[in-house]
Amino acid sequence: MGVAIEYQKVMTEIVYINLPGPEEPMPGMTGGELLHGFLAELNRAVSPESRAYVASLAAKWNIHYRNSSSK
Repeated sequence: MGVAIEYQKVMTEIVYINLPGPEEPMPGMTGGELLHGFLAELNRAVSPESRAYVASLAAKWNIHYRNSSSK
């Protein structure tokens, strides 16, 4: 008998989060700008454990952080 559930990762898109992101939400920001600031804030976590957890989640979802100076 085969496996009851088969899962295949089909998402091949890569998301790049350019750093630095906005540090505070401002009136009139779009949803994308708010999300950019939120994800950039997660990358600035003080705790090494928190940063490692965020990095593991980002790797699972094809999210890569990059400084604006690198391309």
